[in-house]
Amino acid sequence: MPRLKYASVLRILVILGLFCLWVQIMLSASNGGLERDNEELMNSNDTSEQVLALVPPELHKYLTVHPKNASGNATERTGPKNITDIRKAIEKYNSAQIIHNEDIYGPVQNDTIIIVIQVHTRLTYLRHLIVSLAQAKDIDRTLLVFSHDYYDEEINSLVRSIDFTKVMQIFYPYSIQTHPNEFPGVDPNDCPRDAKLEQAIKLKCNNALHPDLHGHYREAKYTQTKHHWWWKANRVFNQLHCTAAHTGMVVFLEEDHYVAEDFIHMLHLLRATADKSCPHCEILCLGTYLKTYQYHLTGDKRKKQLNLSYIQQVRAANEERRRRQMETQAWNYQVYPNLYSNTQKVEITPWHSSMHNMGMVFNRTVWRGIAELHEQFCAYDDYNWDYSLLHLSQNRPRRDKFRVILCKGPRVFHIGECGIHHKKSNCNASTVISKVQKLLQNAKPYLFPSRVAATVSAGGAKHNKRLTKGNGGWGDVRDQELCANMTKIGREARSYSYYT
Repeated sequence: MPRLKYASVLRILVILGLFCLWVQIMLSASNGGLERDNEELMNSNDTSEQVLALVPPELHKYLTVHPKNASGNATERTGPKNITDIRKAIEKYNSAQIIHNEDIYGPVQNDTIIIVIQVHTRLTYLRHLIVSLAQAKDIDRTLLVFSHDYYDEEINSLVRSIDFTKVMQIFYPYSIQTHPNEFPGVDPNDCPRDAKLEQAIKLKCNNALHPDLHGHYREAKYTQTKHHWWWKANRVFNQLHCTAAHTGMVVFLEEDHYVAEDFIHMLHLLRATADKSCPHCEILCLGTYLKTYQYHLTGDKRKKQLNLSYIQQVRAANEERRRRQMETQAWNYQVYPNLYSNTQKVEITPWHSSMHNMGMVFNRTVWRGIAELHEQFCAYDDYNWDYSLLHLSQNRPRRDKFRVILCKGPRVFHIGECGIHHKKSNCNASTVISKVQKLLQNAKPYLFPSRVAATVSAGGAKHNKRLTKGNGGWGDVRDQELCANMTKIGREARSYSYYT
């Protein structure tokens, strides 16, 4: 009997163990599927009626989703199969440098605001960015430059349908799409990401002697973003005909950003304030990642607020946010009072990559200073362009770190809940977009302020913490050389030799 009882218990334990193992495998597969399909799910969601209700009817055309592509738009989706044709098309467009709508809105002037938008494949976000740009005051005086690292006819058609300002497209020519089986894409002989140094040497795989600082080998899907950012900046400042003598401001956006209708107005106010109060500020910033936004305050509240310490103000803001959430069950994008009604606050502080990388603005003079230190950017072992720029900022010979002047009430918002760094199971873009739309609707009485008041901040510990090492992902010497070579291509270059 004891033996039978022992055998029964053992069988039960074995069955339970196998069941637990099966559950783990299924959960792992499910999570992997979610990560792969996040972008596809996000793009397949139709724009909600709630979002459309806040978009002028004449702009609905930019949100039209064609049934033939209702399940597409993911990075790995099936695209044109002839890589040679795609390369030729990219070279053709880059060489032609066509500016659409120039006959309607006039040529690019030396002080025209140039808005450069980095585009991958998230078509839904891009549609809403375009809608927000269309509603911005004075947008017809700008040039939109869409910089693509994926050639897609539906994306191209959307961009070329823009009729509210001048538009240009540029195409990153060293993409994974155009180099699927060779560097800068994924070479079959590339070292596996997690291979140990000794194993990589035995395999004789590419760049076996140069893993990153964490001991990992390159992943093309991550290195491409930094390459693309660096390429487009070089392209805009050094190679386009229309920018040969350009001295104005260049705004850097991404496909999953959303702008307020007065962002150009605020940009001029920031520039004027910087000229007066901070002539050594190299960067302007229109965005922030904080979720409580300060735009306004009236009489009695202002006096009460001035008597509170900073900690008390933060606590009051948190209490107000909790109260509103209890009342409306709304997401935590909201407008919160600031110290002025007609005058809004801007801050002058040391530039920090993770806080001031959205809606960045600088001009050719600043770019020249960056390009001169391209080795600081290109050789730094970090696959993030913003942290690489921070490293450059902290290591400028005989110069202080970059200083930034930014809006305390942002004019650029991040709506991308899914992407390379964000893996959420629910990627319904409409949910986030509707929150930003409502926030801007509530803030409407406080947009287009007549003036701003600047405060100087030394920055917190995070601002001033010196980078000791990067995040890795950039140890491959081929990535460092490709990056450096982009800076060496001068304005005289009219065509590209594909890097192999």
